[in-house]
Amino acid sequence: MQAGCCRIMLFITVGTTDFDPLVAAGDALAAQTGERVVIQIGHGEVEPQHAEWLRFALSLEPYYDQAEVVITHGGLGTLTELLHRGQRVVGVSNPDRFDRHQDQILQAFSQANHLIWCQDLKELALAVEQARSAHFTPYTPPRSHIHELIAEFLAR
Repeated sequence: MQAGCCRIMLFITVGTTDFDPLVAAGDALAAQTGERVVIQIGHGEVEPQHAEWLRFALSLEPYYDQAEVVITHGGLGTLTELLHRGQRVVGVSNPDRFDRHQDQILQAFSQANHLIWCQDLKELALAVEQARSAHFTPYTPPRSHIHELIAEFLAR
């Protein structure tokens, strides 16, 4: 599937691994709403029947550009990219990640009012509606001090 000229209502990305429960929930949402939904499924086994889908793309920016709401796994890189762009984001933790770190990331961004954290895929449609009407706090990345620590270390 090529990123086309038509506005995508929902774009779902699972990152570089797999997250079949999110893909299935996104496909069910596409069937329920009749909206245009595009899902990046990564290495997953579930191939959507009601949504357009792709495994990977050189860049997801064309899809982000067209999306009203982006639903994503809780990977830090994807989340910060989307928040930098000012996207409306619904974040979903992938429970298959070994230490559940995505829960901590999504909780922090949710508490800062940068996104909607969907903790139960049964509530995905509600989370999307909340994201559409939310007044999010713009994301500003924290100031990095690593260069100061390196300079201090090297000065010893």
